Amino acid sequence: MKVSWLQDQLPQLAEHLESSAEELNGLDAQLGDGDLGVTMVRGSRQLLEIREELPDDWGMALLKCAQAFTKTSGSSYGTILATGLMAMAKQKKGQAEMDSSEWAGLLKVALEAMQHRGKAKLGQKTVLDPLSAAQKKLESDPETGLLDLIEVVQQTIDEFRDKPCQIGRARIFQDKSIGLDDPGMVAFKRLLEGIVPNKAV
Repeated sequence: MKVSWLQDQLPQLAEHLESSAEELNGLDAQLGDGDLGVTMVRGSRQLLEIREELPDDWGMALLKCAQAFTKTSGSSYGTILATGLMAMAKQKKGQAEMDSSEWAGLLKVALEAMQHRGKAKLGQKTVLDPLSAAQKKLESDPETGLLDLIEVVQQTIDEFRDKPCQIGRARIFQDKSIGLDDPGMVAFKRLLEGIVPNKAV
């Protein structure tokens, strides 16, 4: 898989995030600033702007994607996403090819970097939980398809729905967060949906 694969996915990813913006803003408004959808849309629009400039080197391409989010958003979610992308970029520096067997390892380094940056632990009802579930699924079966990963992510969202948020701004509303989907988890699912071929979701 070459960087051209990523370039091909960006238009439909941006379109899907645009269509999900109102939903994500609404979820975020219940527990935070209500701007998560804005964060995702701004980031995806910036990705579209740099799409043709992405180098053949996966490491540099992922670094530019990370910078796109930091450039357009000062939100904690944008920063956490960029942190994960930068960790993956370091692993792929100087490499023009990506194999499906690498995703589990890449998601693992991204998860570790995001945990360190956000000072969060698994089980606290954050984006880290579905990311970890997806990583473990790929570790056990590197050929797992995107639709199966999305199902794993949805199962994690369902599992945590009736648990309280324990970190970030949402921790202030722990009782209120019980019964609500974590906005960051849903945003991660929307990201995955945006790169499914032909929107087969």
